[in-house]
Amino acid sequence: MHKNLILNTDSYKASHYLQYPPSTTHVSSYIEARGGPYDQAVFFGLQMFIKEYLTTPITAADIEEARQIIVAHGLPFNEAGWQHILRKHSGYLPITIQAIPEGTPVAVQNALVQVVNTDPECAWLTSYIETALLRAIWYPTSVATVSHRCKQIISRYLKMTADSSDGVVFKLHDFGARGATSREAAGIGGVAHLVNFWGTDTMSGLLNARRYYNAEMAGFSIPAAEHSTVTAWGKSGEADAYRNMLDQFSGEGKLVAVVSDSYDLWHAIDHIWGDELKDRVISTGGTLVVRPDSGNPVEVVCETLERLMACFGHVTNSKGYRELPSYVRVIQGDGVDENSINAILGAMEARGLSADNVAFGMGGALLQKVNRDTLKFAMKASAVKVNGEWREVYKDPVTDSGKRSKKGRLAVIEDSSGVYKTIPEHETGN
Repeated sequence: MHKNLILNTDSYKASHYLQYPPSTTHVSSYIEARGGPYDQAVFFGLQMFIKEYLTTPITAADIEEARQIIVAHGLPFNEAGWQHILRKHSGYLPITIQAIPEGTPVAVQNALVQVVNTDPECAWLTSYIETALLRAIWYPTSVATVSHRCKQIISRYLKMTADSSDGVVFKLHDFGARGATSREAAGIGGVAHLVNFWGTDTMSGLLNARRYYNAEMAGFSIPAAEHSTVTAWGKSGEADAYRNMLDQFSGEGKLVAVVSDSYDLWHAIDHIWGDELKDRVISTGGTLVVRPDSGNPVEVVCETLERLMACFGHVTNSKGYRELPSYVRVIQGDGVDENSINAILGAMEARGLSADNVAFGMGGALLQKVNRDTLKFAMKASAVKVNGEWREVYKDPVTDSGKRSKKGRLAVIEDSSGVYKTIPEHETGN
């Protein structure tokens, strides 16, 4: 489907080309995460936007379509400006975008992106693309940041309670595809999660990793049951459903996940997995991942682990925490967010249970429960060039100092301790 970049904006932007001071030739703007509950933002998503939107030039047909819609919509249309871009730049936008490396955690209140027009006839263009560019960055950066925070929490508990943290990249699985607003959103958020972890069931995220980041296979999954594939066997056939999962998918070095709360989770653990199918679980050479999917996550995960240990035994690791045998693990995929992950792992630690026993599946809280205010994202103009001289521009609302914006042309440097800092560009000597 063709994407008309001229119409990928807010309506009022169409009138802005008439609002700048006379002789304005350049506008420089930046994007930052101003705060929220996070002290760092994991920058991600710019490359997707550039490849999807900026590598395709606008056409005469785009200009005509935009003219018809914008004028009928009640706004002036900058036909001369767009025709100039078509004629002089073959339809490619004359802008320069500077950004920190994608996937980099950066303290909030730093400039993540700086954009400026390169053609003095197109000063209006910098802010015209704000809507598309800001949206392309705030969403994947917010998902990557939430995912990164979860990784920090899980890593902390692994270091505290497990012999190794090597498996952390498989400890948070993306279950969010069905909870996203669209396939496009699932793909953008899904690939952002893969900055931090290797586990996903969001295939559109894999496709974005291949298409935009040249990652042939960025994430992995395993065969897993859902309630319908268990309940289709009937309540009396629950054990047969589980046995079939082992027969079909388990084996040396293989993992299989089985949702086990269709009827009575405790009966499934104590009498089916831990008794009737116990020898089969042990003898396959693979790993059974039991998935509880209802109830209070903290209580259910701890009780699930205790009951599985009562059936299959446990070892005590070098940190003094109990671990299930390697052929049994648990994944919690219901009610999972960064707070419940922290609460579950904290309760496990208090009971002497290693964090290595459990993985998490995160859905809506990963891909959907974020918005532009999660990290207080904004794109603001910080400098304009008028009559050949740069002017610092900024906003400083008396009613909200948190919305004070940065001034001048900016640069982001990495100091000797590896910390990124935003400074005035002239201080770099360039």
